[in-house]
Amino acid sequence: MQHQQFFIRRRALLRAGGLLSLGVLAGCTTSELLSPGEGSGSDQTEATLGYVNTLRKGRGLQTLVGDPVASVAAMYQAARMARAGKMRHDIGWRDSFHDRMKGQGVTLPAAENIAMGQDDAERAYDAWLNSPKHLENMLGDYRGLGVAVAQNSASGNRPYWAMVLSG
Repeated sequence: MQHQQFFIRRRALLRAGGLLSLGVLAGCTTSELLSPGEGSGSDQTEATLGYVNTLRKGRGLQTLVGDPVASVAAMYQAARMARAGKMRHDIGWRDSFHDRMKGQGVTLPAAENIAMGQDDAERAYDAWLNSPKHLENMLGDYRGLGVAVAQNSASGNRPYWAMVLSG
């Protein structure tokens, strides 16, 4: 009987420890705790579209059009990164790129390029151009484009960029 009570107490402690660990992890990954300022942002689709289309034309690919839904999704992602002070596709607990795009009404398939610190659209484009994975996205089988930049006092007003390519 005493041996059985030991295992019951041990199991309860392990469960409590596991729940505590999950609580700590959730606290560490929640970005909303780092967002005191409202920040600012702007749609940079028109400023970037020419660069991307020149690249695509040079490779014999179909040109892209500005996609207002992709622009909103790009603004949302740029603002999230600026609030969190992190250049990441996934910010927060159980974040999913696919679910985020689908939930925002972006035509799938979709891709996302992100950047941080560039002063203007040309420099952000250059950063993506010089990154093999981002270049692959810009040359992918997409039809629409949205680009945005955002700054937030929570992250020192550093510019965070997001490009969303839509199907």
